Amino acid sequence: MVNPTEEKGSKARIPITILTGFTGCGKTTLILNLIPQLRKQNSGYKLALIKNEIGDVAVDSQLAQSAEMAATQELLGECICCVNVGQIGSALEELDSKNNPDRIIIETSGSAEPLKLVLEIKRLSDVTGRYELDGIISVIDAENWGGYASKSFTAKLQAKQTDLIVINKWEGLSERDYDLFLDKLGDLDVDTPQVKSDKGWVEKDLLFGFDQKLARNWLDAGEHHDHDHDHEDGEKHTSEVECLSVTLKSPAADAVVDLQKLEALLKAAPKDEVYRIKGVVYSSSSPKNGDGREINPGANGRSRYILNWSFGRWTWYHVEDDTSESPIARISIFTAPYESTKWSKKAHEFVKVAEGAQEELEVKRVQ
Repeated sequence: MVNPTEEKGSKARIPITILTGFTGCGKTTLILNLIPQLRKQNSGYKLALIKNEIGDVAVDSQLAQSAEMAATQELLGECICCVNVGQIGSALEELDSKNNPDRIIIETSGSAEPLKLVLEIKRLSDVTGRYELDGIISVIDAENWGGYASKSFTAKLQAKQTDLIVINKWEGLSERDYDLFLDKLGDLDVDTPQVKSDKGWVEKDLLFGFDQKLARNWLDAGEHHDHDHDHEDGEKHTSEVECLSVTLKSPAADAVVDLQKLEALLKAAPKDEVYRIKGVVYSSSSPKNGDGREINPGANGRSRYILNWSFGRWTWYHVEDDTSESPIARISIFTAPYESTKWSKKAHEFVKVAEGAQEELEVKRVQ
């Protein structure tokens, strides 16, 4: 069977981000702070939300809808991983058919275990060819961590099944109390990467991977990354991520990237040092996703591909070539603090033109 996303011109898969965390930790605030960032990069970008809460009052979804969310679906009453996991397919299908979103966030209740939801999304992805999991984000309320630390089993499961932990509401803690919080978080004994939010604000490039809608605007703008961290009210936000801009050029018109070396970089990147790798490259052979699946079988000749690497998983998209004189590779590498120097050296080692053709490589830190 031909995968729908492997045919040029077909509808791309919809990336899905799972957002989990106990009630009141600030998940909805995080989402509301993402919307203006996305709209700034692409005014037509459509973000949809599926929200699960134990209860029967849809409050946060109404709030999200008022913030220009493309659409929302509410799954009320029971935990999504226990009873409602089977309803996800219907909710996704309805959002897809009625709203055609560019991305869907699934916001789960505090007691949910992400693994069951991940397995259901994978099953739906295999059956429909319409969805792909982009990342699992867990939000922790540092101020009230002691209040639900007794739920350590659920918290530990969430942390182990998570790509990234966002530490929220830490600003009001004293240095001593924050250290105590970190000690309790350390008791979970997980190696999940952690970043602090800035009053519920986290940079979109850290939470979201590269979908084709954002990639198109990234290319049109001729930039790797939007570095303006201003809020709509003019407030400056700090970021806990460093960004490298990598550009590979060659005077040879038919030059392509050394795909084998680039894939070695993807396999070598540890998720506690590298959060995201996004880019567009030219290759003469079909790249393989992290699961080993070729995305353009039978490729013969120079073609253009979008790369989305996220916390150890990666996917490629085969896209139409353009008529501009684009670089052979344009890549952004988002690292943890103090890791960009190391990965700048790695980029010089692994981002190469194939077959020893003449090349010009520029690697610079842009954040």
